[in-house]
Formats: sequence, structure tokens, C-alpha cells
Amino acid sequence: MELSEKLLRAAPKVLLHDHLDGGLRPQTIIELAKQEGYTGLPTSNPEQLAEWFFQGANRGSLSRYLEGFKHTIAVMQTEAALKRVAYEMMEDMKKDGVVYVETRFAPVFHTSLGLHWEDIVRSVLDGLEKGRKDFGVAYGLILCAMRDKNLSLEMAELAVNFRERGVVGFDLAGEEGGYPPKKHIDAFHFVQRENFSITIHAGEAFGKESIWQAIQWCGAHRIGHATRLIEDMAVTNGKNVKLGSLAQYVLDKRIPLELCLSSNVHTGAVPSIQEHPFGAYFRGKFRVTLNTDNRLMSHTSMTQEFQHAVKYFKLNLSDLEKITINSMKSAFIPYEPRCRLIYDIIKPGYRRLHGKRSTN
Repeated sequence: MELSEKLLRAAPKVLLHDHLDGGLRPQTIIELAKQEGYTGLPTSNPEQLAEWFFQGANRGSLSRYLEGFKHTIAVMQTEAALKRVAYEMMEDMKKDGVVYVETRFAPVFHTSLGLHWEDIVRSVLDGLEKGRKDFGVAYGLILCAMRDKNLSLEMAELAVNFRERGVVGFDLAGEEGGYPPKKHIDAFHFVQRENFSITIHAGEAFGKESIWQAIQWCGAHRIGHATRLIEDMAVTNGKNVKLGSLAQYVLDKRIPLELCLSSNVHTGAVPSIQEHPFGAYFRGKFRVTLNTDNRLMSHTSMTQEFQHAVKYFKLNLSDLEKITINSMKSAFIPYEPRCRLIYDIIKPGYRRLHGKRSTN
């Protein structure tokens, strides 16, 4: 039986890889630009602006994909704007059936009007917490250091300083080429010594070596994108016939892969969704998770990512439930709230959906 959009939207979802500055509502961007005196937007029509972001991002290049962020970041320079964007993101998660979200952003991009890093993080957390109370969506915040900046240790310290207030992890993001993760080794060693969580963008625009460095040099607990891990696998007729030592390690250690089907096509990491290595990873029993990456730029949602997985990789409702539970197991919040979300919300939610399908 076909999995309808309505059913997929109702399915409980867990989102681990979503950029706060890549998911703004077009109308919000226009309103904030007006409030803050930002005149750089290409249009003040929300539909046209949404299309502009999508067309600009969908050019098969990570560097080009990132160009649109100058506009979203430009309107996120005040405490009120940061709170609003975070709060609206939580409302959008509720409408999309997401029960737990980890959103991420880089505080270094939000200082042009004089905000301090602590005020920036606090404002985002205030918006997320208000969203949790109003919409019932659980959350964690991940702070990103940027590969091309020498502030990764400071960002790591900032993340750890907010660990009791909603920050759950530390990430390294930005252009991969020329900026290997091991250049930021001090930051990762600090995070490890503090018993804190690490995810790293790796293997998107650069090869499997980037993934190896992220895990073995920097101690990554999860890998963002990881499309190039397929380079360490021999796949014949859709079956994994041989794994290299890195792929075997990732499989054996159950290292979660934060896969983003739509975004990976738009950045040129893969030529099409059909050719995405998600299928090989899923069939090979890797711990895969489905994610949006940047909802505005890629014009997507978790419901749409589920639809892609169903359409192109023939996943059924039980498969989606398994991925959702694995995603929740891989979240950076403590063990007990992870279990509560799995047993009190996710499993009962899928039982109801299985029951509805069986009675149709």
C-alpha cells in the first residue's frame, strides 16, 4: 500500500542535521530585513524569494550552495531576530511531525551588530525553549566552528559552557577542501576531555580521508553527510561485496551517518537521489539517519525526505520507524530522555500508523 504524504507527515520523526540559518521562512527574512535595514535581498516577494534561494542552491557546488547564507545570516544579527528564527523553526518542526530536533549554527556569523557570542547562543536557546513549551518538540542545540576560521577552540569552549542550558554538541562545518578537520585538533581534544559530543561535516565535498580524520583524529561520534564513505566500499548489483577498513570500522562501531538526500544532490555531492549511497548504506546495516540539512535552500522538509526514501529506495513504514529509532538513539541528549522519546512517543506513534494502514 502506498505511503501517502499525509501518513508520512504524521509519522514521528527525528532530525539530527539541520542548520538554523538554512531554514528561515521567506516571509520572516523579508520582515527582518525591513526591521534591520538590510537592503540586499533580491526580491521582497516571499514566493519569489523562496524560489531564488532554491535555484541559487541547486547548482551542483557546495561553495555556490553556501552563497545564499549571506542573506539569512544578515537578518539574524539581533537577539529578537535570533529568538524569532529559533521559535519559528520549532513551530515548523511540529507541523512536519518532528518530535526531536538538533539544530546547529555558527555564533561567529552573528556579531556584525555587536552581539557577544554568549548573547547569541542565549537568544537562540530562549527561542528554542519557548518553542518547546508551545509546540511540545524536544530539542538540542549544536554549535559549529568554521573550517576556515581560527576560532574552533573558542567555539568548543562556548559549547561546553552552555551544556547545562541546551547545547548538546560541537560541530565543524564549512568548505572541506583545503581545511582538513585535523587542523582543529585542539578544539576536539578539549571537547573530548570534557566528555562532550562531537559531530563533523565530512565526506561531502572531499573524500573518505576526511571521514577518517574526523573519526580517528578528532573523535567524531557522528558524521555529517558521509557520502564519500562509499569510496571505501565495493558494491555490485546493489550489494556490498567488500568493505575497506574505514567502512568496516564505521559499521562495526555503529557510527551514525547524518544523510541529507536532497541537499547532497544540490551541492553536487551526488549526481541524483537515485545514485545516493543511502541505499548501499541502508542495505549494509550502517546506522543511517535522514535529515534536511537546509530546509530553505533545498526547499525540503523531513516529510519530503521520507518521501524520497520511499520513492527511490523502496522503504516501508517499518524501515522509517527503524531509521527514526536509530536517529533517536544517536541523539546527543542523555540516555534517559532518549529512551523516553523512543518508548513514549516514537514507538506508540508508529503503532498507531501501522494500525491505520492495516484497517484501510
